[in-house]
Amino acid sequence: MRVLVLAGGLSPERDVSLRSGRRVAEALRLARPDWEVAEADVDAQLLDTLTRRAPDAVVPLLHGAAGEDGSLRDLLDALGIAYVGTDGAGGRLAFDKPVASTLVRGAGIAVPDFLVLPQATFRELGAARVMSAIGAHIGFPLVVKPTRGGSALGVAIVHSEAELPAALVGAFSYADTAMIQAFVDGTEIAAGVIEIDGLPTALPLVEIVPDGALYDYNARYTAGTTEFFCPARVDDTVAARVQEVALRAHALLGLRHLSRTDVIVDAAGTVSFLETNAAPGMTETSLLPQALAAAELDAGETIAQIIAR
Repeated sequence: MRVLVLAGGLSPERDVSLRSGRRVAEALRLARPDWEVAEADVDAQLLDTLTRRAPDAVVPLLHGAAGEDGSLRDLLDALGIAYVGTDGAGGRLAFDKPVASTLVRGAGIAVPDFLVLPQATFRELGAARVMSAIGAHIGFPLVVKPTRGGSALGVAIVHSEAELPAALVGAFSYADTAMIQAFVDGTEIAAGVIEIDGLPTALPLVEIVPDGALYDYNARYTAGTTEFFCPARVDDTVAARVQEVALRAHALLGLRHLSRTDVIVDAAGTVSFLETNAAPGMTETSLLPQALAAAELDAGETIAQIIAR
């Protein structure tokens, strides 16, 4: 079996992708020492690399637009190359946060109120009036984030109208459109889904307790800056609710093999959907590997079984 792990690319999440790729490639080599496992960057030589190596399967571990907007997966389908993870259509749905939120809300899952603001609208309608309308509609505090992208890049919690311009500029530096969403005070939980014997299975929940108010890029990838509890410190009823939301989001978005859904649970036990990641990180501080370990599942063996199927 020839397996090619794709990582890197040119997105702001390149470093995270490379760390995920190295970790998964090493885990696969340990799990299947008789397999040929290679790693490759995603650059102008990608098509030549795929032709030269002729992999039986590809493991895409790219984060950001290049790996999560569906285009790479569409290309692999066009080339007839099998790969781990969702197809292009599912990737596009999950990658666009407002679209994913609209779909899951339509299925009866709670989603914090939000609106979508393109950068052009922000400029053309007058920033001051737009910001005043946003504050009146959503209320403070609120969360500003790019509609596409991961690792909390460009995400900010805004407590007043005065803080809104800088937050929007930060979001627009990562995407042309920002999502402005009501802030929910509660416990942030990551709910992983992995296919075991072909069936989507909810993993133990990971509770996230960052040092600061926001689980940002630094808190995600710097060891010691965030405390994790797996399984999460919620009662069994709430845990079952969170896992059900993750499984339903996985199905609604048409995902396959693996995903991670992030939710917030408030004091009343309401589970609110934040986003679903169809290409979750696999670094040493990432959430899905923690959930796999808590379920006593070896990451390399689990991915190897998906590849083998």
